Amino acid sequence: MDGLPHSSPDLDYPGLSAGVAPVQRTLKTAICCAGAGLHSGREVRVTLRPAPANSGVVFRRTDLGVDIAGRFDRVTDTRLCTVVSSASEPQARVGTVEHLMAALAGCEVGNVVVELDGPELPVLDGSAEPWTFLLRCAGIAVQDAPVRAIEVLRTVRVQDGDAFAELRPGNTACLEMALSIAFNAPAIGRQALTMTLRPDTFAQIARARTFTLSHEIAGLQEAGLAQGGSLDNAVVVDGARVLNPGGLRMADEFVRHKLLDAVGDLALAGAPLHGRFVGHRSGHALNNRLLRALFADAANWRLATSASAHGWRESMQETAAAA
Repeated sequence: MDGLPHSSPDLDYPGLSAGVAPVQRTLKTAICCAGAGLHSGREVRVTLRPAPANSGVVFRRTDLGVDIAGRFDRVTDTRLCTVVSSASEPQARVGTVEHLMAALAGCEVGNVVVELDGPELPVLDGSAEPWTFLLRCAGIAVQDAPVRAIEVLRTVRVQDGDAFAELRPGNTACLEMALSIAFNAPAIGRQALTMTLRPDTFAQIARARTFTLSHEIAGLQEAGLAQGGSLDNAVVVDGARVLNPGGLRMADEFVRHKLLDAVGDLALAGAPLHGRFVGHRSGHALNNRLLRALFADAANWRLATSASAHGWRESMQETAAAA
């Protein structure tokens, strides 16, 4: 339906191992794409460029001449997507960053400049697969710098009613994830998924598309959202029916997409997380609150490469204190 090649679930991404990368990675070359934003409906051109080690993800609004760090403390809006804004120029925003952030985390690309000439990344087909395809086409380059991973030391939990999100200490040097959802719409119902985030497992969730309930669309559009939404980039549910002519890509596509969103939101930590994420009905707002809670207390976490990244740890502590 989207016209892009689909990754096989057992396909190893070129240049990536099945385990956690010991060194940082960027792109070999720049690559471009264009498309409409899900909420703005505006056509935007994007260029992904290689970036130096230790620079992280930087969103560059070429139309405004402003750089925005792809980090949890720059998140300013979580209504139906994750939006990051400039600290010095709040009007400079980039929306719907979660699918690209998820693709970068799933492919272990930690350093990249994302140039775009508008306020929102293209939704493409509503999943992260087009972004992983672009990353594979650009190629992955290893860098002479160790990965600075954030190890969760104490359980941190945020809650909103019966919805919650937790980060717990883990048993492996990676991010284990477990998420459950519950919707009244019979087409969705209750679904749950558990996975360990690695390049060879990311394909399990990469193809899962964003979704909405048909009776909510008019209200969203009246609020200025979902202006670029269609059956080509979102799954639309009406009670027990899926309105997309092609149906679902997988029976539990809904929880897979929610887990994909969580991967993208948690990638805004600024470095890979080592621990266990557990959530129920968690969304963008709770995911961001979880990261803020994690970094609010230095006893909650430590860097796996503390000796080489001591200065970065101090910077993150100062950032969390000011957030």
